[in-house]
Amino acid sequence: MSTAIATPARRLSALTLDFLAYLELERGLSRNTLEAYRSDLQQLGAFLDRHGVDPLEVDTALLSAFVSELAEGREDRRPAAASTLQRKVACLRSFYRHLRREGLLEGDPTRDVRPPRSSARLPRVLSRDQVNHLLDQPRGTSHADRRDRALLETMYACGLRASEATSLQLGELDMETGVLIARGKGAKERIVPIGSTAREALGEYLQRARPALVGLRDEPHVFVNLRGRPLSRQGLYKIVQRHARSAGLDSRMSPHTLRHTFATHLLAGGCDLRSLQEMLGHADIGTTQVYTHLSTERLRDVYFDAHPRAKL
Repeated sequence: MSTAIATPARRLSALTLDFLAYLELERGLSRNTLEAYRSDLQQLGAFLDRHGVDPLEVDTALLSAFVSELAEGREDRRPAAASTLQRKVACLRSFYRHLRREGLLEGDPTRDVRPPRSSARLPRVLSRDQVNHLLDQPRGTSHADRRDRALLETMYACGLRASEATSLQLGELDMETGVLIARGKGAKERIVPIGSTAREALGEYLQRARPALVGLRDEPHVFVNLRGRPLSRQGLYKIVQRHARSAGLDSRMSPHTLRHTFATHLLAGGCDLRSLQEMLGHADIGTTQVYTHLSTERLRDVYFDAHPRAKL
């Protein structure tokens, strides 16, 4: 027997074979369904390899990050449709239920993983009060609080994707002029302004927290974990979910919720679609237009507040 340490993908592949055999022999599922499940779990294996996490040690945050990545797409893969995501989440639940049945796992890491609804084009958007409450959560002076405050403020101020926030480097941040360079899908770059509150939080983090976390190492990434290493997407999800719970919000909200909220609030505040498209890094303005329906209620409130005869 080989003593080589199996990668997460290889470990998952062995567990998948047993899972598929169970589905075929005891559940009688069709070959097409089995092949779809095999493909879904291969995608999970590749994701776990990149994060270096064993399939038996995953948690809800990591699986949520996996589903979100499928929904957002990557440079080499288009975003998955809502119906496809629902099937993939069903596969994950069935797979981890099988592992618990076999005594390989105790908890259920899929319990709070939710696929998007087929009818919902966007996830829930936070109100201004909810955003303020969320951003007020990391209010301490610890290194972690200063980092989290800068991270949340920057994501909301700039509409960053999770991958853009975790990959942001010092050389892409211009604190003097108040802009940053976001590297989006397909390695496309865009310049995004940084609001004054986010700029202040970033300055405090860069001056008082990050140097202590990084030490003497030459680390180019802006946001780092408590060991001074680049913050991972999983780490980012955990930070957002932890502060969402503290704020009394849905703990399943993702970093992408802040991006959608950024876009919706800008549009409701009078930002034109072309400028919003540029700030979001959308190749097609049609993608940006989906935010217009989310601002309808806000526009209605503005109308009734401003029109002299609307309240009669």
